Amino acid sequence: MLTQKAPGPAATAAPALDDLICYFEGAYVPQRDARVPIMTHAFMYGTAVFEGIRAYWNADAGELYGLFLREHMERIRQNAGMLLMENLPTADELVKIAVEVASRNGLREDLYIRPCFYKSSRSVGVRLHHLDHEFVIFAVPFGNYVDVDKGIRLMTSSWRRNADEALPARGKIVGGYVNMAFQKSEAELNGFDEALVLTPDGHASEASAANMFVVRDGVLLTPPVNDDILEGVTRKAIFELAASLGLTVEVRSIDRSEIYVAEEMFLCGTGVQISPVVELDHRPVGSGAVGPITRRIRDAYFDAVRGRTPAFAHWVTPIPIGG
Repeated sequence: MLTQKAPGPAATAAPALDDLICYFEGAYVPQRDARVPIMTHAFMYGTAVFEGIRAYWNADAGELYGLFLREHMERIRQNAGMLLMENLPTADELVKIAVEVASRNGLREDLYIRPCFYKSSRSVGVRLHHLDHEFVIFAVPFGNYVDVDKGIRLMTSSWRRNADEALPARGKIVGGYVNMAFQKSEAELNGFDEALVLTPDGHASEASAANMFVVRDGVLLTPPVNDDILEGVTRKAIFELAASLGLTVEVRSIDRSEIYVAEEMFLCGTGVQISPVVELDHRPVGSGAVGPITRRIRDAYFDAVRGRTPAFAHWVTPIPIGG
């Protein structure tokens, strides 16, 4: 069940989720009619891949903008291939479905859009081959997942990131997110907001479900893809945004203690957006407040995703509002 900590900027009374239209196994239906049998393979074994996509409402322009729709649909097709799913719709076809779902619901507020390919066969037995698959996508109102203004507190999780040779972190595989659930719950039950997750060899990988950037000597540092990170769509956008701001980005492994002496840190991803980190393991990151580089990136990002920055118009897809 989706939860959220704060309403979106233009949130209204939440509609009944069961009344919202989704795309389910080839048809547009109310969510109440989108049901899977209890023996569905993905339900029993986590054999599914998904994406998290945001759509941002710009109240001044009266426009809804889907963020990185194509990039997310290209990634979900790649990840579905990891699970031996074939004959998938094209990225263009998937984008069209996402736009149609968001449009049909007629919501004038920020949305969370989730597409998912899942193994739909009713079959007992752990495997990936000789199983059918189906596709579902829904869109629901969704505000800020964490407080993007105050800054968040991290602890280093005792649970390590799953290594690529065990379960590929670069794929958004549903079953793999149990690893992140252990990390997130450990952090929150210990009074923190999020977890810093280490690779099996002790390098900083990412948060429970977000990529990370650290600032040292004015340079943005971020772990490489072979440090068991998700190849984040938002992470890639930060490279482009940083270049436009005249900032340097360096990709390399980062030690846990290096964050203790860093000037700034922030998390990025569809859910967390751009979230400043002000503390790690009871130690302030930099001054213990939101840093100037993080603030520049965050402000520029939120302008871009709401369609206010012509230079980043290629990030967003206008979604006509139906209803």
